[in-house]
Amino acid sequence: MNALLTEKQQEVLADLEGLPDEYYPFLIQMIRSYRESVLLQPAADSFRRGWKEAQSGDTLPVDRLWEGLDVE
Repeated sequence: MNALLTEKQQEVLADLEGLPDEYYPFLIQMIRSYRESVLLQPAADSFRRGWKEAQSGDTLPVDRLWEGLDVE
């Protein structure tokens, strides 16, 4: 089976060795959350969602958009 895995996949599996079983649910949740956060929506879907939010008043004032960001 190792011949079918990429080097990075083997590296991830090696890092999992010795990890206590009780950590697996949290780790799986982290991986799924990360994957969802980095996948980009198609532009049309993103626009439709944004348009619905704007029409329903689900917006923020411009001055609040920068809150919590470290910009100079």
